[in-house]
Amino acid sequence: MTIRDRIAETRFRVRYAETDQMGFAHHSNHLIWFEVARLEFFRELGLSYERLERESQTFLPVVEINCRYMKPLFYDREFVIRTRLKRLGRRGMTFGYRIVDPTGNVNYARGESRHIATNRNGRPCTFPNDFLRACRPDDVP
Repeated sequence: MTIRDRIAETRFRVRYAETDQMGFAHHSNHLIWFEVARLEFFRELGLSYERLERESQTFLPVVEINCRYMKPLFYDREFVIRTRLKRLGRRGMTFGYRIVDPTGNVNYARGESRHIATNRNGRPCTFPNDFLRACRPDDVP
């Protein structure tokens, strides 16, 4: 299995505070849910975003993000975000997301986020080798 084949599944339930006047999950929450799912993806690899920041002073700002809404999510609806790493380079990465019902039969939304590695001053840098090894062990010496 390659890193691109790995799919992390994170379960959620729409909370009342996340809905709008029409009872739909507000569109802005999808981006927050993507972030939570992305961090869970890292955890499944044995990586910690907090440790990446603290130990190597490497940060992963979002430089581009999109979401295509296909069906509304309502209050108390359970859903799953399927997260995968679509692209990994020495200085950046792209994640893909699918929001589906727990059975995978209903697609609510899909999206993508692109990130670059930066140092504390916001300058682009390369990922630490241990981070790259965890993401793609066969490609890094």
